[in-house]
Amino acid sequence: MGNRADDEGTDVEIYRRALTDTVHADTPTGAPEQLLALLDRLGFERKTAQPAGSAGPTYVWHEAPAHLGEEEKKQLASRAVPSLLLDGYVVHIPDYLFDQAAYRSAVAEIHSQRAAPATRAPAADASSWRRSSRRAG
Repeated sequence: MGNRADDEGTDVEIYRRALTDTVHADTPTGAPEQLLALLDRLGFERKTAQPAGSAGPTYVWHEAPAHLGEEEKKQLASRAVPSLLLDGYVVHIPDYLFDQAAYRSAVAEIHSQRAAPATRAPAADASSWRRSSRRAG
């Protein structure tokens, strides 16, 4: 059972599983509980699988709740990115799952929550994350 975040070298790899509408948020094997708990708080559901027998690691991943529609899953994934970036994680989300309006809304909420003495701007800068493809035109 491969881990997409391990393969991509990111802290959180957000993607839609092939031939399904399941949106995953994978973390590297052995990711810290702090990261897993953040994904829980951001609305993803934690899933685990243990290999048969007692040998081998327990696999942990997160999914957008199955009851959400396709657009809601896209918004959930996009809204998670600013919080993950602010906590210093490297995130990969492909264009097909990126909802710019949801992302900007989440950035605005974070900014208003931290507006007291703002010493730095929230993570609206996308330099620490990448998307797999670029929009045409």
